[in-house]
Amino acid sequence: MRVFTIVATLLCVTACAHAPEPNIGPADFTPITVSASPNARFYADCIGQAAARGSYGRAFDDSTDMVLFTCTGTPAMNFYNALQAHSARLGSEVVRDGRTWRSTNPVQRNLFGVDYCWKDEADRHECVISLRTGEFIRP
Repeated sequence: MRVFTIVATLLCVTACAHAPEPNIGPADFTPITVSASPNARFYADCIGQAAARGSYGRAFDDSTDMVLFTCTGTPAMNFYNALQAHSARLGSEVVRDGRTWRSTNPVQRNLFGVDYCWKDEADRHECVISLRTGEFIRP
């Protein structure tokens, strides 16, 4: 009897684990409402320069696909300067190897998926913006 109970329980658990997803209704295609954000212009300027110069490429890992946009010069300097208070509040400013790095989120293990800017001792600036895209950009 005990074996029967164990088998019956396993069958029920397996059936539940493979049950179809519940029907949540049709998808909603109502356009997403947006609001003004003064800091959005730093993203737009950086991505615009990177697109115009062809300074973008694919980055990926096992579960994430992104396009990285790299800007320099004035758009990067403006973004870097705008990040000063934000990075100070988050603790996401780091000085290392002659560069001061500022990021929109703290860096955990590496720069993968983090939007960041740096300034070096020669006052050169660079920013990298990560746009998650999904598998559409896979070769």
